[in-house]
Amino acid sequence: MSMTCGEATMRLLARYGVTTVFGIPGVHTLDLCRGLSGGANAGAIRHVQTRNEQGAGFMAEGWARATGEVGVAVVISGPGVTNAATAVGQCYADSLPMLLVSAEPEARTIGKGWGVLHEITEQKRATEPLCAFSATARRAADVPDLMARAFSIFASQRPRPCHISLPIDVQAEMVEEIWEPVALPARPAPAPAQIAEAARMLRAATCPVIMIGGGAAGAAGDLTAIADTLGAVVIASTAGKGIVADDHPLSLSASTVRPEVQAFLPEADVILAVGTELSETDSFIERMELRGRIIRVDIDPAKISDLYPATLGIVADAGSAMAALRVALAEVPGRDRDGVARVAGLRARIAANLSGSERRHAKLLALLDRIAPEGTVWAGDACQLVYTGAFAMPVRKPRHWFYPAGFCALGNALPNGIGAKLARPDAPVAVLAGDGGFMFTMPELVTAAEARLALPIVIWENGGLKQIQDDMDLRDIARVGVEGINPDFVALAQACHCHGTYADSAAAFTEAFQGAFETDRPTVIVVRENDAWLS
Repeated sequence: MSMTCGEATMRLLARYGVTTVFGIPGVHTLDLCRGLSGGANAGAIRHVQTRNEQGAGFMAEGWARATGEVGVAVVISGPGVTNAATAVGQCYADSLPMLLVSAEPEARTIGKGWGVLHEITEQKRATEPLCAFSATARRAADVPDLMARAFSIFASQRPRPCHISLPIDVQAEMVEEIWEPVALPARPAPAPAQIAEAARMLRAATCPVIMIGGGAAGAAGDLTAIADTLGAVVIASTAGKGIVADDHPLSLSASTVRPEVQAFLPEADVILAVGTELSETDSFIERMELRGRIIRVDIDPAKISDLYPATLGIVADAGSAMAALRVALAEVPGRDRDGVARVAGLRARIAANLSGSERRHAKLLALLDRIAPEGTVWAGDACQLVYTGAFAMPVRKPRHWFYPAGFCALGNALPNGIGAKLARPDAPVAVLAGDGGFMFTMPELVTAAEARLALPIVIWENGGLKQIQDDMDLRDIARVGVEGINPDFVALAQACHCHGTYADSAAAFTEAFQGAFETDRPTVIVVRENDAWLS
């Protein structure tokens, strides 16, 4: 059966399990669109029309965060790629499986600098630093090989974005054969001797600590059991939040940003770090003081000996490694430890040392925890409410807290929430955004309304870019560029076919938030930081 390369590409994506792509059609993606709206692939893949390619990338990111599956954005050449690049960079920083499929001008023009439409002289070089790989298909026959490479990375390596670029003449080539997906490789398994050594080290520890990142999302049950067996304090990265439930008596949630926890870390004599970079963007200090021996379990070999070199490095998938370690620990005699008491003391010190703004955040977060449906997925932006939520908002399952700490882009929360809700339509999803960050991707309200998503969107209005205001004040720098006016968010929501309200009391907020899950469109709920009910 004959079809264009664009059609065949979409058909192949469907065979790899892709059901939805995000993007904006353009003159350079028409043959790809042919594979979405008609021809041999009719109805196989849903296309979600976004209002900017940055929104498309962020929605693909939200899909990946919510499911662990590949999120896909399909964009035009040139500005489509550069608009999506911020989301690609964020997926790279936070180790998320995203595929960017883009158009490119005709293959014969690449590298020539002739000034053709949407030209980037060599487009793949624009995304290479942000991807596991970026490549251009010079002929239709290249596409199956490039797709196999991308999906093999997603399946078996550290999941980072890939970019496949299809020149318009390549998209239009006729394809006679049916492209089939390849058998995907498995993730690496741990060496039994290393697991036995890790069990011995942990059992001998007097103050073991487990540090968990997003790479451990598939090991939640085993990690919780390991913590219980060891009596070990558990600290998550922002991506690892909820893998061990935040309200577990051994969990300090994502709290390495807190000075109380930073002061505690030198007491740990053995640290089990699983699927985490131990990144600066979780602690926001140059280097944590980790004096104990470190066991690092990571699928990425480069993580074993970077800023925090491992005493014992295990290159393996966290799921299989933690399953094996759980069994091994059951066979090694242990000792009594006071992890629960340590955590209780640290939680109390954190609560006592909150700033005035953090106390207001905590009050709203506690209310949200009480009134939100069980299993709510929280799509957060880089804003002060979410910074506090990293350690103060209880999350009890993996992949239920989105906070872009790695790249720390603004504007991801709303499109992340849209992507998550489309990926998991039966799950409650809520958005937490600052007033400044919300404006980056505000037009995606229309996308959410068009999809008829029951999506509560909480905007924390604190007068602009409050974190930078505070930083400028702290360093005695006159404020510049951080106090711009805001729109009337309620009127803006209504103009975008959404509901909107200002919450001037806990009761009003509760009514609006709970009601937002029962309606046929998004609901924007504005909370002003200085309102009396948050005091």
